[in-house]
Amino acid sequence: MIEIDGSYGEGGGQILRNTIALSTLLKKPVKVTNIRSNRPNPGMKAQHYVTIKILKTLCDAEVSGLEIGSDEITYKPGKISEGKYKFEIGTAGSITLAYQACILGCLNIKKPVTITLSGGTDVKWSPSWDYFENVYLKLLEKMGVKVISDLILRGYYPKGGGEANITIKPVERLQGLQTIDNKDYSEIKGNINISNLPDHITKRIKRYVIKESMNNEFLTDINIDKSTSLSPGVGVTLWSDNNKSVLGSSVLGEKGFASEDVGLVASNNIFKEINSSATLDIYGFDQLLPFMVIAKKHGKSNCKIREITSHASTNMWLLQKFFDVDFKAVQNEKNIEITVN
Repeated sequence: MIEIDGSYGEGGGQILRNTIALSTLLKKPVKVTNIRSNRPNPGMKAQHYVTIKILKTLCDAEVSGLEIGSDEITYKPGKISEGKYKFEIGTAGSITLAYQACILGCLNIKKPVTITLSGGTDVKWSPSWDYFENVYLKLLEKMGVKVISDLILRGYYPKGGGEANITIKPVERLQGLQTIDNKDYSEIKGNINISNLPDHITKRIKRYVIKESMNNEFLTDINIDKSTSLSPGVGVTLWSDNNKSVLGSSVLGEKGFASEDVGLVASNNIFKEINSSATLDIYGFDQLLPFMVIAKKHGKSNCKIREITSHASTNMWLLQKFFDVDFKAVQNEKNIEITVN
């Protein structure tokens, strides 16, 4: 049994989610202790509970300590049963974080798995739905992981109520991600989502995105997605792609955060990545690390990133508990070149 200290490094829910997903994938039992012990409200939260419950159901795992507030869990996975599943995360728990764990846990399936989730699609501390669909899934596809996604309804904090489904296809061959060159980024694409709020908010966000893009001599293609949901919400996701990679940035609006600033921050974030000659944005790198490690038997992965976040450092530590892997980091003038082999 692999034992993981859930308080290590960044010490957040990522350690728990990725540990259980990797356990499901590799069919290796795990024990996680000190779950989120360094956080103001330690222990397992509702969104972690539901993610583990989903994976437990998928592979008929034996679990002890699966309850909200628990600081320790033991998980013994079985074989994944392909098919169709539906779960409710509840309130505004993150759908995208749950889906990321499910995709990782299902890499070795022989038949498709379809999962429908209800909860939050665009909430704090997690990838927005548009980032998940237009950056994360697009990068996974370049590695040979095919996931069909469908957004049914947006869900914002605090009531959630969003719904989406994904179908995870069997992987024929997982391949390393080679994104060493940052070239041919010339257009910023994006989606501004809004629900139960005045239209002038999206217009002001869009105006600032276009302004900042013009200042950087980039074309823009910005869509506005207006819908109705249980709670009001607004957010913007921007991305820029070339033949080899996709860079992304997303920002949620909130009270006291001017619409112009939402557009400005989102624009500044993506141009930080582009101007550093990064080939993966800092969040994409973190989220793809497990797949790069698993793919190394088919060849190394390499990329350039603006910086190594505490999330990514913790993820590297965790992956070395499961795999014999080496992360080589070379500091350049503008970025860090990472090789996984």
